[in-house]
Amino acid sequence: MSYTVEQLPDLEAIKRLKSRYCRATDLGDEALLRQIFTEDVTVEYRGGAYTAMANGVDEMIDFLMNAHHSEMITMHQAHLPDITFTGPDSAEGIWYCEDFHIALDRKEITMGCLIYTDQYVRRNGEWLIARTEYSRVWEAFEPLRPGIQITAHQLARTGRQPGERKNIDHLLHWKDRAAA
Repeated sequence: MSYTVEQLPDLEAIKRLKSRYCRATDLGDEALLRQIFTEDVTVEYRGGAYTAMANGVDEMIDFLMNAHHSEMITMHQAHLPDITFTGPDSAEGIWYCEDFHIALDRKEITMGCLIYTDQYVRRNGEWLIARTEYSRVWEAFEPLRPGIQITAHQLARTGRQPGERKNIDHLLHWKDRAAA
C-alpha cells in the first residue's frame, strides 16, 4: 500500500501510539494508558487459555493494571505494522506482537505471539485507539525455575500492589489449557 505525503505524519503518529501502549503496559503507567484510548474503547483479547473483554476506558485500564501488576514482569513488542487509512480521521492497523510474562505469584511463565487488529480515530488532533483485539498465534506456559534471579523488576515499583488490585474476573473467561 502506498501513502500520500499528507498521510505519512499520521502513519508515524499511529506507530508511536502503539509503541506507547506497549510501553505503558510494561511500565504500569496508568496516566499514559489513559491518553491512548477513546472513552468508549472496546477490547477483545483471545488468548489460548482465556478471552478478555472490556468496554470503555475504565474497564480497559482496570484490566491492564490488574493483569500487569506488581507481581508480574512483562514484555510486549509490537512490530510489522500494516496500517490502512479508512478516512481522514480513521484508520485500521494489524500488528504482530511477541509477549512474555513472568507471574511471580503463580511461579509461571507465559510466552507467545499474537496478531493485534486495531481501529484508530483522530479526536482533537490526536490519534487514539477506539477498538483493539488480538488472537493468539501461539501461547505456551512453563513453571518458573527455582532459584531464578530477577535483577530488575519495574512493575514491582509501578504496578498495582496486592491491596490496590481489583477483581477482574468479570472481564475474563478461562478455557481449559489442554483444550486450547
